[in-house]
Amino acid sequence: MSKITTVLFDLDGTLINTNDLIISSFLHTLNHYYPDQYKEIDVLPFMGPPLEESFGGLNPAKVDEMCAHYRAYNQEHHDELVTEFEGVYETVETLYKQGYKLAIVSTKVRNVVLKGLDLMKLRPFFDVVITLDEVENAKPHPEPIEKALKELGSSPQEAIMVGDNHHDILAGKNAGVLSAGVAWSAKGREHLAQYEPEFMLETMPDLLEVVGVPTA
Repeated sequence: MSKITTVLFDLDGTLINTNDLIISSFLHTLNHYYPDQYKEIDVLPFMGPPLEESFGGLNPAKVDEMCAHYRAYNQEHHDELVTEFEGVYETVETLYKQGYKLAIVSTKVRNVVLKGLDLMKLRPFFDVVITLDEVENAKPHPEPIEKALKELGSSPQEAIMVGDNHHDILAGKNAGVLSAGVAWSAKGREHLAQYEPEFMLETMPDLLEVVGVPTA
C-alpha cells in the first residue's frame, strides 16, 4: 500500500454531528407536505444523497419547493442542533500539523458546509472544500473526489475517503482511493460494512493509525 498523504472527509455525520439537525429537517419538511406520514426511522434512507435526489423520488414537481423548505429550516436551527463528535478536532488538527493534505467532499451546498466548519472551528484546516455547488455529479460519482485530488495535487494511490454513508465508500471505490467508514454512522456500522470499506473507524482518532501518524 502506498503511503497515505491525503485525507478526504465527508462532513455531515462524519466530522460534525448533524444527524439530529438532518433528521429534524427531513421530518419538518416531509410532514409539512405529507402530514403525519413520516417518523424518524422513515427518514434514514433520505440521508446521504443530495436533497434534489431524495425529494425527487417523492414528487418531481415540488422538488425545488421542498428543498427550499428544508434548507430554510436547516439553516435556522443549524447552530442549536449541531454538535461535535469526540476526537474529531484533535485528529484533524494533528493531521494538519503533520502536513497531510486535507479536503472536505460533501453533497451539501457550499454555504451550509462552511457554516458547519465554522461552527466547529475546523475551517482553517481545509483549503480545499468540494460541495454540491462545485460539481456536476454528486457522490457516489467519482467527480467530487477527483476534483479534490486535483486541487490538492494528489494521486488516488495516496488518498483515503472517510465517510458515514455508503455514497462515500462507493465514491472512494469509483475514484480509486482507499475508503474508511465510521462506526458512528446514523445508518449503523453494519450498513456501511456491506459496502466493504478498507477500514472501519471506531472513533476518529483511529484514523491516525490508519494513515501512519506515529502515536506516542
